[in-house]
Amino acid sequence: MSNKQFYRRVLSVALPIMVQQGISNFVQMLDNVMVGQVGTVPMSGVAIVNQLMFVFNLCVFGAASGAGIFTAQFHGSEDHDGIRHTFRFKLLVAVLLSTVGAAIFMLFPRQLIGLYLTGEGTPEEAAQTMGYGLRYLNVMLFGLVPFALSNAYAGTLREVGETKVPMLAGIAAVLVNLAGNYILIFGRFGAPTLGVVGAAAATVISRYVELVILVIWTHTHGKEHPFIVGALRSFRIPAALIRSITVKGMPLLVNEFLWSTGMAFLSQCYSTRGLEVVAAFNIATTISQVSNVVFLSLGNAVGILMGQMLGAGIPEDQIRRDNRRMLKLCVAVCFAVGAVTVALSGVFANLYKTSEEVRSIAVGLICLAAVMMPVNSYNNAMYFTLRSGGQTFITFIFDSGFSWCICVPVAFVLSRFTALPILPLYGICVGVDIFKIPIGKYLLDKGVWIRRIVD
Repeated sequence: MSNKQFYRRVLSVALPIMVQQGISNFVQMLDNVMVGQVGTVPMSGVAIVNQLMFVFNLCVFGAASGAGIFTAQFHGSEDHDGIRHTFRFKLLVAVLLSTVGAAIFMLFPRQLIGLYLTGEGTPEEAAQTMGYGLRYLNVMLFGLVPFALSNAYAGTLREVGETKVPMLAGIAAVLVNLAGNYILIFGRFGAPTLGVVGAAAATVISRYVELVILVIWTHTHGKEHPFIVGALRSFRIPAALIRSITVKGMPLLVNEFLWSTGMAFLSQCYSTRGLEVVAAFNIATTISQVSNVVFLSLGNAVGILMGQMLGAGIPEDQIRRDNRRMLKLCVAVCFAVGAVTVALSGVFANLYKTSEEVRSIAVGLICLAAVMMPVNSYNNAMYFTLRSGGQTFITFIFDSGFSWCICVPVAFVLSRFTALPILPLYGICVGVDIFKIPIGKYLLDKGVWIRRIVD
């Protein structure tokens, strides 16, 4: 392909994902601002629960990603039966993980939320934060199943080249979420004023809306996507494929679990600097998620396109060349996005009704995250490249292995045995990701990922 054709194809995959996730995270930011209007303590309770939900969400993503590697390559080789089997696998895993996640959250809610209430602050503030977090969590549990099933449908559609429908379903969901938050948090149009409970209810309703749209569209477009025809008549999956997906996919599930728990542990380390830091992190994380959509979407596009090319048997030299183009595109775009984020950091922080100290910490955290964005984009693109060829154990070492062996010990030592303020502490912890670049570059150049894993 010429450069123009190549970039058009990359953007045709990345842009719909980017739009969907961008709108979703932007609305989440507005949700956060709305909860922040209720007060700093409710915002902290919601932030803690969302950090716990983040672990569940990434476990669902990781489990589906194992089957998704095969889906992309089956699509490249035009094997609709193979796609149908991987789709069934995703649905079964979605139900299983939702059941396990709900059980854990119902059995140990106080213990999980309490992990983040060990920093400075009065016992009264900690008790109030716990109360808000529990009320928010109890409602959010009803959204676990629709989230997991939507992930299975949307992920499969993207892997077979249908990116617009998941985008539109996501847009509809976030609009419902935004309207629901406005009505239920503040009690508009005669509705009761529910605060954090209203925020959770709006999120749950939006997840059901997204699932309904995806299910109806997918099952009424069997001609365009034959894999869905008869997909739910039985859940038979060839034993050999189950073994292959499990062998390739289990490292991804474990990776996402360990990586997300690593991020949760890092947040707990940062929370030792006080409840103001918890609130500031909530602001900074929400803003960063909006800007991070760019490199996360490009990384997804890298994984999908590389998988399709490997499944189609494209020559190795062309695959290597196109992969280098994608990596350069990711870094170049994220330099620009990072610069804009730094410039607007103060504007973002001032959207929240909180103390000046919290805003000041949030601005510093946003700027540090933005500076690291090109590095994170390069590492993310390398991760999806390695994963596209089924090298899931290597990606496990590269991603969560690095986090738990390097990032987590650094954060633990600095937070427990030094008096470093939060900004230099955070800067050091995120800065160590620079050392992942030579590791990933070596693995890419070696070509261990260039493998066709479907017949």
